Amino acid sequence: MILSASTDGRGIAVGGTSSGGGATTIHTGSGTATTLDEIWLYAVNQDAADVKLTLEWGGGGLADPIELTITAEAGLVLVAPGLLIKGNATPLIVKAFASVTNDILIHGYVNRITA
Repeated sequence: MILSASTDGRGIAVGGTSSGGGATTIHTGSGTATTLDEIWLYAVNQDAADVKLTLEWGGGGLADPIELTITAEAGLVLVAPGLLIKGNATPLIVKAFASVTNDILIHGYVNRITA
């Protein structure tokens, strides 16, 4: 399925430059506890310089960030190789922020697995 924050499967511009409320929502998981979302994400760096990208995987705590540097003008760099989030009464959210506003685009898809 399409990432929940994507419009018609298009890339999501990472506008946020800080954790928490400043981060850009990429996908909101299920509200059903027996559902798993297998998430595949790819980043495109449109900038002429390298850009640091941070994914917040389900929350903003110390165990949640995934940090990567996306090289200049790189296209479709795999940044999440089918990582899972489990359905929860309060759905988990995958967010992203970068060192530069709107130069990173996130593309991807979700395999929703139901029990």
